[in-house]
Amino acid sequence: MTTRVFRGGRVFTADAAGTTASAVAVSDGRIAAVGGDRTVEPFLRTAGEVVDLDGGLLLPGFGDAHVHPVTAGLERIRCDLSGTTTADAYARIIGDYARAHADHEWLLGGGWAMEAFPGGRPHRAALDAVAGDRPVLLPNRDHHSSWVSTAALARAGIDRHTPDPADGRIERDANGEPTGLLHEGAMDLVARVAPADTQEDFDAALAEAQRHLHSCGITNWQDAWVAVPGGGPSAHEAYVRADRAGTLTARVTGALWWDRSCPPEGVAEQVARLTGVRAATDGRNYRTPAVKVMQDGVVETSTAALLEPYLDRHGQPTGERGFEFLEPAQLREVTVALDAAGFQIHYHAIGDRGVRDVLDALQAAVDANGTSGLRHQIAHLQLVHPEDVPRFHHLGVTANLQALWAAHEPQMDELTVPFLGLSRANRQYPFGDLLRTGAALAMGSDWPVSTPDPLAAIQVAVTRVLPGARTPALGPDQALPLATALRAYTAGSAAVNHVAGVAGSICPGRAADLVVLDRDPFTGAPHEIAEARVVRTYVNGAEVYRRHPFG
Repeated sequence: MTTRVFRGGRVFTADAAGTTASAVAVSDGRIAAVGGDRTVEPFLRTAGEVVDLDGGLLLPGFGDAHVHPVTAGLERIRCDLSGTTTADAYARIIGDYARAHADHEWLLGGGWAMEAFPGGRPHRAALDAVAGDRPVLLPNRDHHSSWVSTAALARAGIDRHTPDPADGRIERDANGEPTGLLHEGAMDLVARVAPADTQEDFDAALAEAQRHLHSCGITNWQDAWVAVPGGGPSAHEAYVRADRAGTLTARVTGALWWDRSCPPEGVAEQVARLTGVRAATDGRNYRTPAVKVMQDGVVETSTAALLEPYLDRHGQPTGERGFEFLEPAQLREVTVALDAAGFQIHYHAIGDRGVRDVLDALQAAVDANGTSGLRHQIAHLQLVHPEDVPRFHHLGVTANLQALWAAHEPQMDELTVPFLGLSRANRQYPFGDLLRTGAALAMGSDWPVSTPDPLAAIQVAVTRVLPGARTPALGPDQALPLATALRAYTAGSAAVNHVAGVAGSICPGRAADLVVLDRDPFTGAPHEIAEARVVRTYVNGAEVYRRHPFG
């Protein structure tokens, strides 16, 4: 039996009682004792290791409640644009990658930021200049748009005569020619002719993603988009293979993808298929008790569903209110059916109309099935109408927050605020109102859309300013207390990730899923929270990450 003692710092237990402590003993992968030095003294005699926290913080392993690890892993092992935000840097990286992979027919990768280009709209000519006549497919960091080369458009047969798909848009110049930017469902027009990912690709991507997430202190997560094809390679199969092999050390919930092209008469059939997947994947560390439903797009491309129209660049209302991927009646039918089948539903809803659609559908599920306690959740929540904020608590819906986005930055100030107007822009990401009205909170990164570093997101949740930025706070009245933000990223996420009672808090008997930080954020200034670094990460008491002393 392995025993380890942690002492010499603060312990953030994240339990419901707000218990404070300064020492923890772990025995055989479980929390054995929580308290002070006297509490853990009996374990010192048999401890295989005594970890000196050195004034740092011990807390439960972070849980990412909305993340796309395999997608992020694929980008990290391909043409990765996520580390910079300028057009010149992208041209250099893509050109270097093209030369280093001269044998690749297609150039794949992604992670570019809209802020790097005028109006957020890159052009195919920039890709043609560095990739020549090779097809290039690069999703942006939020994966709601793709930047493609002229050759890629040609492979897909896209020209000025190609109509927009019902769930997407092809950007065109003044002459009607495609510019090389595809939004939402239009991305699939090129993606379906690009080389398919192999199972080896998915396996390698998962391994790289898990390594990186553990380095951020993340020990459990919900993959918010798990497609399960009828056969062949998939991220789902990568999870199953890693779980069987014992290499999946994180606790993972897969949110199975709801095919929004499913006609109304096919709802029962799709629910039955997903139920079969759930039954077949009851693994040790990987399970699929959730379903992901995408209800709208994003504000930056005018595809998030709004109650009032978008504005034009002169501040005048347009006729555009965004997309509803599922009509309200169909969304209600899907929601009632999934709830009745015992699935947790994980919704993407960014616009206030999208959020209202989802809340109305969840009310229909309560009316039809009664209160389920399935911890349904809505992710992103950029705009929530004030009348809808209290409904989260009333319906038992968890608010899944991507806190890093709740700040001024170029994409916000250039591609969002002008098209919403100040009134709507000032009530974005209403975290404080959700807390004050009793909503349960969880947090996630949406990586690779943004960094998976929980500490950066927690700093923004507390300050409403990006780390290192000198900008006004975005809606400072919506800031969260540090303890609340930490609990949302630990116990709150553990609840929606289906590991509550196992992990998410430091209590005797719980699994020793733990993170050691090199400093205590409670003792520093709020704008210094993100400067803390993960020193060690443990799952079931086993170390899965240790920071290099010089790194």
